[in-house]
This record gives sequence, structure tokens and C-alpha cells, in this order.
Amino acid sequence: MTIHHEAVLAATPQQVYEVLTTGATFAKATGDRPATIGSAEGAAFELFGGPIHGRHIELVPGERVVQAWRVKVWDPGVFSIVRFTLRAEGKGTRFTIDHDAYPAAQHDHLSGGWLANYIEPFTAYFAAG
Repeated sequence: MTIHHEAVLAATPQQVYEVLTTGATFAKATGDRPATIGSAEGAAFELFGGPIHGRHIELVPGERVVQAWRVKVWDPGVFSIVRFTLRAEGKGTRFTIDHDAYPAAQHDHLSGGWLANYIEPFTAYFAAG
């Protein structure tokens, strides 16, 4: 199973990339929930005060972020793959989220979480300027 979401954000691809790869900016964009995000491939990240964590697999500035991503309550060693694709569209960015290889029982929860924790707050953050 795969989760797929898309939205057009009022920002450049580089601005969206910065939110995804900078802890303080990510926290600000998602309601001031703590985030620690390393800036290099292989670097660790921890989001929303700790329940989500993982490592960057691939970082292509302004284009793509790929992460080995997990929820702390999952069984040890269980990681999924999240791919954020950024493409200029008009004056904004088409922001695409693809999430694969997660526990099947988590599908509905995770799908809704991408909307509530990424799409909606990112849309509001960039709309506010």
C-alpha cells in the first residue's frame, strides 16, 4: 500500500525544502512543535517532540527529500520510506508526499496524519508569508 498526497504551496521549491530540512523552520511551520533535523544525507531527524524519527536517505535541494521514517511505537527496526517531491508550478510548488512500506494497519491513521501535520500547516504557513 502507498499513501499519496499532493498540494500546491505558495512558496518556492527551495523554501519548502528548507522547511523539510531545518528543525526550527519545520517547528515554526507545524505549530511550534519541537523538531531536530540534521542537514546531510544520513543525518537523523526527530519530529513533533519525538514520536516520529528516522534518517535522511537522499537530499536534493529544491527537488526531493527521501527519508527512512518511523513512529517510535512501531516494532524495533521497522522503518518506512517517505519521499517528498518538490516541483515549481506557477508561482508556487507542487508538494508531493509518497509514503511506502509502513505497517498496513497504520494506513488510515498515517494518511490522515500527512494532511493534518504537513499539508494543512504547510499551506497555512506559506499563505501567511
